[in-house]
Amino acid sequence: MVRSFPKLAANVSSDISKKYEEAVKMLNTLQSNAQTIQKIRKERNSLSHLNIPNMVKYAERAGISLDDIDSLNVIHVSGTKGKGSTCAFTESILRQYGYSTGFFSSPHLVEVRERFRINGSPLSRDKFAHYFWDVYHKLEASKHQHNGAMPAYFAFCTIMAFHVFLQEKIDVAIVEVGIGGQYDSTNLIRKPVVCGVASLGLDHTSILGNTIEKIAWHKSGIFKSGVPAFTAPQVSPALQVIRERAEEIGSPLHKVLPLQDLNFQGRKLEIGIEGSMQMVNAALAMQLSKTWIENRERNARIEDTGEMENGVQSSIPNAKESSPCIPECEPFAVTENMHQGLAMCSWAGRNQSIKKQRLTYYLDGAHTFESIQQCVEWFKTASAKEAKTIRGKVVKVIVFNTTGDRDPSVLIAPLTDCQFDLVAFCPNIAFSNRNTLDLTNNTVTTESQHARCLLNKEFWIKVHQSRTAGAEFSDDVPSGTSKRTLQNGNANGQTNGSNKRLKVDHNDDDISQTEDQKSLKSSNGVSLDLGNGESKSVINGESEDPLFHNISCEQATCDSRSIHSHDTDVISQVFPSIFDALKWATQGRDQLVNDDIKLDLNDIPEDLRDPAHIQVLVTGSLHLVGGVLRAVGPDYNS
Repeated sequence: MVRSFPKLAANVSSDISKKYEEAVKMLNTLQSNAQTIQKIRKERNSLSHLNIPNMVKYAERAGISLDDIDSLNVIHVSGTKGKGSTCAFTESILRQYGYSTGFFSSPHLVEVRERFRINGSPLSRDKFAHYFWDVYHKLEASKHQHNGAMPAYFAFCTIMAFHVFLQEKIDVAIVEVGIGGQYDSTNLIRKPVVCGVASLGLDHTSILGNTIEKIAWHKSGIFKSGVPAFTAPQVSPALQVIRERAEEIGSPLHKVLPLQDLNFQGRKLEIGIEGSMQMVNAALAMQLSKTWIENRERNARIEDTGEMENGVQSSIPNAKESSPCIPECEPFAVTENMHQGLAMCSWAGRNQSIKKQRLTYYLDGAHTFESIQQCVEWFKTASAKEAKTIRGKVVKVIVFNTTGDRDPSVLIAPLTDCQFDLVAFCPNIAFSNRNTLDLTNNTVTTESQHARCLLNKEFWIKVHQSRTAGAEFSDDVPSGTSKRTLQNGNANGQTNGSNKRLKVDHNDDDISQTEDQKSLKSSNGVSLDLGNGESKSVINGESEDPLFHNISCEQATCDSRSIHSHDTDVISQVFPSIFDALKWATQGRDQLVNDDIKLDLNDIPEDLRDPAHIQVLVTGSLHLVGGVLRAVGPDYNS
């Protein structure tokens, strides 16, 4: 007789879920609050050199030595745009070869366990809780001998990743840098097999500096003596710094070839992640994978024969001189495993489409000028292709947010080319009526997030009004735009005539620095009204590793009905949460973001209501995209 135990299974599942939630709740206590973040930012430059020595101490307290980390056969990748996708391609290729893989990435989209992947899959909730408490208890037990010091959120995750990889006995660890490189928590890695630098641009300027050269210096800080390094195509100022750093450190450096220049041996070039920039990321991943495999095979031969090969030259690819500075890799034959690795790769939240009944979500976590340009190109192409298959009216909507020290006008101007019918702004708050532990963020205030949304909305209206009034377009940087954000033209030292930029009238001091905090002012130079009778400037309170902040509906200070705008042809609204924004954007047709509250569509013109199809682009922030994935697909990680 076969017996089943559904009640026992349910209890086990509930127990696992509880253990996971307890672990995440404890992990969240390692986040700093908004006030502490401001203090840390002021002291960052004077303390940054201590980060790696502190990381080594934390690792040792957790029972992890540098020799242990050396044994993980690490591929270390930095960059501004595409480092996560590059790592995903690399992991997929090596998995196709049959190697067991570990992949540490950030940020997570829906659940923190996504940061730790074994053979392409996030850690199970059970394993996450198990490994978390392993590391946490060791650090907690030893903190009294170290003045009570505990690692911050991202530093803890980094230590935990190495612990997970060691326990899982993986063949290769693919490690994505958090922010920068030189002082990033991941840079306690002293003997990677190979390093890569993905495309660079201006981002995290308050941490890394406001020029492409300063950013390149940080990103190339992951290079190690004698370890081969590869860079994606970069603008000349960045390449010069990368070359100088490689020479200073003693790392053999090469530029990767375009993917199209490789020999696919008659196979069709296919990559699993959409978007033109993914060709660049895939090309870097191919070279990283090839170099790692060659190193692995050479070490296996040495073990078999007991003979040492001369030097490290066999780790370095054949190269041709493309310039007097950095040699370019030679073309090579693409294997079937490489081809399949590219084609089978998936990376959520980047050029991702989710199709539903009479509704399509287009998700891309673009948050730099260059990545927004690519997002616009992808969305315009994909949405137009879909629209041709639909009979009846198609309404285009954007849900947008941007955070930190990013200039909203730089991201908004290209997006207005998409000619959206409706525009929704919301903070990176998943739900206004319930809390989600994985998406909790203690590092920013509710007020600062809401005020940022108002700023984003103000810029959108200004840009749209200027366009409809026949504003002047320029191939150059918008006149008067914040130099801190836009130094070096389009954030990489060049202007691009094919991507017209709108001249937005705001002053150089729109992003101002006071002694106690950074504040983002509105374009007319005044602080923004938060809608609660109190006037505050926008606080740049993002942490080094920002997550979501969740509040109750009572705490939310914004009332979407009170601040929508009819003063332009495009209807725009600010909402207190991602859930609320999606409900309005989809006109209630997605049941996963519907509820018992009556949907008010009075501000949507009659001709835009109940269309044949709605296309919703979500962009500007990876955290925003993660919140959308949480709302529209709760089984995302199942």
